[in-house]
Amino acid sequence: MKEQFNDLKTQLELLEWPRLYMFKFIVPNSPEMIAKVGNLFSAEAEMNLQPSKNGNYMSVTGKEVMISVEAVLEVYYKAAEYKGVIAL
Repeated sequence: MKEQFNDLKTQLELLEWPRLYMFKFIVPNSPEMIAKVGNLFSAEAEMNLQPSKNGNYMSVTGKEVMISVEAVLEVYYKAAEYKGVIAL
């Protein structure tokens, strides 16, 4: 599973850390799935929700200060465990 994030890891390693990082996920529009993805972020994170045109999906954007490449990747690894969640 972690191999799918190798390119992202390479790109992130070019940046200076800590820094504000923006995550974006497409989630099936159910309270349970939105809560699971929302829990990937700390209480200090800024989180925005935007429903899809037909309301079947929710775009979840989270902005948070991340301390390292590994911290960013951990969020993506956890999100990848949730069925139907797409990381952008």
